[in-house]
Amino acid sequence: MGNTFRTFVTAMLFCVVRPLLSQDNPHYQTDFTSENLTERRTKILDAIGNDAIALVQGAGGQAGFSIFRQSNTFYYLTGLETDHAYLLINGKNKQTTLYLPHRDAGREQGQGKVLSAEDGELVKQLTGVENVKGYEFLAADLVGTGLIKSATPLLYTPLSPSETGNDSRDELLYGQARTASDPWDGHATKEALFAQKINSQFPQFEIRDLSPILDGMRLIKSKEEIGLIRKATQIAGLGIMEAMRSTKPGIYEYQLDAAAKYVFYLHGARGDGYASIIGGGTNAYMGHYFHKSDALRAGDLVLMDYAPDYRYYTSDVTRIWPVNGTFDTAQKALYQFIVAYRDALFKYIRPGVTSEEVLDRAAADMERYLVGKTFAKPAYLKAVQEGVKFRGHFQHPVGMAVHDVGSVHRVPLRAGMVFTIDPMIWIPEERLYIRIEDVALVTEDGVENLSAFVPSSLEDVEKTIKEKGLIEFRPTDDLPFKN
Repeated sequence: MGNTFRTFVTAMLFCVVRPLLSQDNPHYQTDFTSENLTERRTKILDAIGNDAIALVQGAGGQAGFSIFRQSNTFYYLTGLETDHAYLLINGKNKQTTLYLPHRDAGREQGQGKVLSAEDGELVKQLTGVENVKGYEFLAADLVGTGLIKSATPLLYTPLSPSETGNDSRDELLYGQARTASDPWDGHATKEALFAQKINSQFPQFEIRDLSPILDGMRLIKSKEEIGLIRKATQIAGLGIMEAMRSTKPGIYEYQLDAAAKYVFYLHGARGDGYASIIGGGTNAYMGHYFHKSDALRAGDLVLMDYAPDYRYYTSDVTRIWPVNGTFDTAQKALYQFIVAYRDALFKYIRPGVTSEEVLDRAAADMERYLVGKTFAKPAYLKAVQEGVKFRGHFQHPVGMAVHDVGSVHRVPLRAGMVFTIDPMIWIPEERLYIRIEDVALVTEDGVENLSAFVPSSLEDVEKTIKEKGLIEFRPTDDLPFKN
């Protein structure tokens, strides 16, 4: 078929099918163009070379009534939300093929349109891939990459655990370690099973890990990705501000979670970017406190760390504030130290410097900040002095996962990097933990704090708490109801 005629047929098919799909709500995104996705896959072709192929497995179907979410890697390369899909990037012929399941009419009747192998021309139009086939053709195509006559190509596939929701690789790896330690469980990971399957069917391939290549790509965000992270950060901040307004003694931690969730869903989020961390009093001392089961008490601080899953991107914003609406004198001194440290760190972020240089310069500023400052207790002074030396205030990348892939440490910072600045102190004598967290975007000539609009000064925080919140407008009713 000639290219001109093929283009005409594709355009006509797209025009005919598109109105039907818009009614049936097909699972395809609008944030990235086919050119965006093709550029990403081309980078993989450049990285693996002419004598290699890359094979990426998408997420499997969800059991029961769980909503399907594609793995971050597969979505990053295709934008496609069809389960049981595969992507082959062939370095030899420079073509990309998507392998999809066939149409399931019964499923579509109950759930709506799902892009399948039968939508080949449309899928090519949307994603920019050269070929779309049913997944029964994958094995034959692997043979055709060069197993018969040519030298066997290297096969790259991701070996790191795939993120498919409110999870991050570091937590997934720790979860795998716990599973491996359980003699009654100890099952292999999805990635390990996939590599074993390839090896058992086609032992000729030398399998290599695609994850480091993908990590380097995902570390530098495109303008489209930055737009999504910016929106996720705005939604996160609005949710936290709503929780501030709804705070008063006696409110439960989970009720602040509910107030923020309302804001998340109101703005189009599909759920949590990660489970909310909301800890009143000493509960905040546990860095990843997820129980949210206690009532808030006057005189305590409450810490909230939360962001949405917004179109496969998230954020990471944290604030801490007084339950009764006003910082006391001791809390003020500690809190102002944290805010000053945040500002000192942002002062030195720009392209070309390293995280170590930023930390060194900010620590020097904070040494000068402490001159003449007084704190309510010796333990508080000790905590801030140790906080000056702590190297964890410059934290982790943020993007498709809250603890996103790649590293921003010990490398020169580059425009397009997005990461968190997270100054914190511990007071073990009283099991107190104080921190705030903001999202830094490295620009061409400096840095932008994407979460700067979220109240952080003493005055702004106390002013926000005094505003009327969602829970006050719609207080909880006693359950069970009495008829």
